[in-house]
Amino acid sequence: MQKVIRRTALARNQAQRKANLAAKERQREEFKSALRERFAFNRMQLVLERNERERRRDDWMRGPLAPKRDSGLSENAYATLLPQFMNPPKVPKHLRRKYINVAEGDRVCIMKGKDKGKIGKVRTVDEETETVTVENLNMVDVQFPDWLSEQYGSKRQFEPVPLPIPMDDVRLVVTLDDPVTGNAKDVLVKHVHAGEPILEREYGSKTPRHTRYIAGENIEIPWPTERPLQLKDEAWDTLRMEVETPTWMPSLLHSPFPPSVLDELRNKFSKYRTRHDPEFVEAKKMEDLKQEYLQSRTLLTPMGEFREMMRKKKEQRSKARLDADGNVVMDDETANFIDRFMKQNAEKKNTNAAS
Repeated sequence: MQKVIRRTALARNQAQRKANLAAKERQREEFKSALRERFAFNRMQLVLERNERERRRDDWMRGPLAPKRDSGLSENAYATLLPQFMNPPKVPKHLRRKYINVAEGDRVCIMKGKDKGKIGKVRTVDEETETVTVENLNMVDVQFPDWLSEQYGSKRQFEPVPLPIPMDDVRLVVTLDDPVTGNAKDVLVKHVHAGEPILEREYGSKTPRHTRYIAGENIEIPWPTERPLQLKDEAWDTLRMEVETPTWMPSLLHSPFPPSVLDELRNKFSKYRTRHDPEFVEAKKMEDLKQEYLQSRTLLTPMGEFREMMRKKKEQRSKARLDADGNVVMDDETANFIDRFMKQNAEKKNTNAAS
């Protein structure tokens, strides 16, 4: 039995090591893929900026002879960005922030880019790419297909939309009371940390459940107030009357769920289960009868009878040495030895005291 237990433990540990190695390898592949996407995204931006610088220098050098670039096939989409710029690369799951301290409706200040120093309200927060969009800030013209523009009722090939901004390039703007003057003023928060209490939110809420504080000051930053969900009845919604109509009545003749569900909820062969299948009960009875039969066969042999007799005699001798309270009674030989030993020690002490 010990060999089986040891073999099982070794197999379990080996499987756990393989799972850990596979998880690390998967994380490395995700990290490599994210790096490739990030490099491609940055390369696309650098190429676009370099081309624009070259065109601007060429126009300056040519002066009145500069070509008219907003013509031809790109006449209506000149100086616009491709839709790929609206989808920055995703951050691998094991490298994402544990807590997102920015929510929709927060006021933030942009720290980089053409709108550096401007304050606006957060429009959307993307946890996968760790970016935010700010209303009416960092606006760019993005090309859209004709079919997509027609859906929004526009005939142009481009639309001004806010470009996603990394969370590290924005700072929260919090209104605090000045302890000297007592007036409220806006403060840029450089570092924000998350902590308890962890609150419960309503269904569909996008506000994080944790509480955020100003690092070093332990001042709580309140979350923006969310607008209540505007629920609208549609033609495909289930009627309330159909939902509240009882379609099942409890009965003692039938179980409320199939027997297979019970096997999924609790181990089919659990010792804590009070009801088992008849086949399982019969198998257990046969095992008990087999054990009794094997034990009776060992007793029928001469060696088995001798061992059983010696075992009973040993139990009788052990019980005979116990008193009424169940304690072991000391025999006369041991008591005499202790008595002699104590007398010898007493004589030695008297001799040493006299000398």
